[in-house]
Amino acid sequence: MEKAHRSDWIGRLRSSIAGMCHRIVAFLMIVGSLISVCGGVAVTADSEPRQILAPGGKLRVGLYPGTPTSILLDPQLGGPRGVGYDLGKELARRLGAPYEPVIFSKNAEVLEAVKTGNVDIAFTNASPARGRDMDFGPPYLEIELGYLVPQGSMVSTLADVDTHGFRIGVTEGSSSDTTLSRDLKNAEIVRAATVKHGVDMMSAGKLDAFATNKATLYEMSDELPGSRVLAGRWGLESFAIGIPKGREAAMPFVASFVAEARAEGLVARAVQRAGLRGTLAGE
Repeated sequence: MEKAHRSDWIGRLRSSIAGMCHRIVAFLMIVGSLISVCGGVAVTADSEPRQILAPGGKLRVGLYPGTPTSILLDPQLGGPRGVGYDLGKELARRLGAPYEPVIFSKNAEVLEAVKTGNVDIAFTNASPARGRDMDFGPPYLEIELGYLVPQGSMVSTLADVDTHGFRIGVTEGSSSDTTLSRDLKNAEIVRAATVKHGVDMMSAGKLDAFATNKATLYEMSDELPGSRVLAGRWGLESFAIGIPKGREAAMPFVASFVAEARAEGLVARAVQRAGLRGTLAGE
């Protein structure tokens, strides 16, 4: 009986030890899981905006030449400059991603590239129509919309523009094209493929005015001696960062970047470096 009692006691001890071991293992597994989860959250919090905004490893920023709101290709003036170019470079730096400017001939191509995900970022007018194809952060800049008229033009006010036979150039597919085609009742809308084509058309006497944001109009005016930008405005463009649909989880980062860029003077310095004119007073 004593031997049987001892054997039973040993069996219970082994069972108790085994149970304790199982509980210890289970506890360690739970702790390990918690460490893994917490560690994963920390890594995700740090890397998530980069993974969302630059899934290919580089931040591809869509830009188009001819306007200081995007990029000016001036090798003789220290290389590329432009508000979009400069802010894109800083955004890439803060993301910790290589910066890859992708240059298109016109803004319509940039917008299409954002829509299809062939670029990751665009700095453009955040119109309601464009909001159907991409998501926008808060505006970082507002610019007046106006008209440029050539040398010798008798037009002096915005009210003189919408008359029969008056030819107004716009960039094909632009927000100016959409708005003025709808709002003007008498003037003829003439579409130019690019801003450069618009300059050539006005120089050749094929246009009586050109309509877009004043930042671009002043750049055009520099190439057209005697031309002038009319006083007043027919609208405003609110420039914002646009990203492809499906990446809205990165919007808090985009909004934070815009707020910091404005507060720290990054936008103001980019505007100054680009020589941008026509911004809304106070910007």
